[in-house]
Amino acid sequence: MSALPIIGVWLGGWALNIWLSRFDTRTTRMLVAIIFGATVILLWEMIVRAYQVPTVILPAPSLIATSFAANTGILWTDFVQTIVKGAVTGWLMGAVAAVLTAIAIDRSPFLQRGLLPIGNFVAALPIVGIAPILVMWFGFDWHSKAAVVVVMVFFPILVNMVAGLRATDAMQRDLMASWAAPYGASLWKLRLPAAMPFLFNGLKITTTLALIGAIVAEFFGSPTRGMGFRISTAVGRLDLPLVWAEIVVAALAGTLFYGLVALIEKKVTFWHPSQRN
Repeated sequence: MSALPIIGVWLGGWALNIWLSRFDTRTTRMLVAIIFGATVILLWEMIVRAYQVPTVILPAPSLIATSFAANTGILWTDFVQTIVKGAVTGWLMGAVAAVLTAIAIDRSPFLQRGLLPIGNFVAALPIVGIAPILVMWFGFDWHSKAAVVVVMVFFPILVNMVAGLRATDAMQRDLMASWAAPYGASLWKLRLPAAMPFLFNGLKITTTLALIGAIVAEFFGSPTRGMGFRISTAVGRLDLPLVWAEIVVAALAGTLFYGLVALIEKKVTFWHPSQRN
């Protein structure tokens, strides 16, 4: 196969997207993304087959799809072990701990000076260094992966939440004080609503960190299931289509996870200018 069909497919997809981008509607924006993705996959298939790229270097999308269909049971088991038990559980625990810590820091100047530097230090620790330690502490099952995720997501959410609690201006706080509002009422009615956009920024950022942390932690010890375990063993067997199938599952899970958090943000912070049409 010559390069002309490959160039033709690329130019055709490019021209179609340029034409569709003239119509700024939700449907056309979705079509542009779909056409771009489909063009990349088609070009991938054509290039791999045209130049006979070895499977161990880059398998064709058709081989990845075949491996995906043949290993749905394994992929589902790995998804539950890594994403549901490890990533989501650790993300929820880390988020709750970060919010409660941020409220404590906002309440106490002593904690502002003491906890934030420690949190910055913990956030700078490399995951390849702390993952083996936490695996030894919490065992080889999903609990150690959730612990790694907690460490990874805690500080980004904490920093955003602390900034959000300080987002109110002095006049608003003085107004609550003039009404003799206690700290709890001021927190519930003023500070927490103002902090929601900051909190959701941290939550969205850490959705991908949670998935990465859970998968990487499984390289340092896990039961005979999990996405990190499967990728490691499949690479050892040179089963690259299965590796890419696991990557596809991780990418789809990360996209859905981020989209769900963004949807909740839209419902909670509907009043914020960033959510207005």
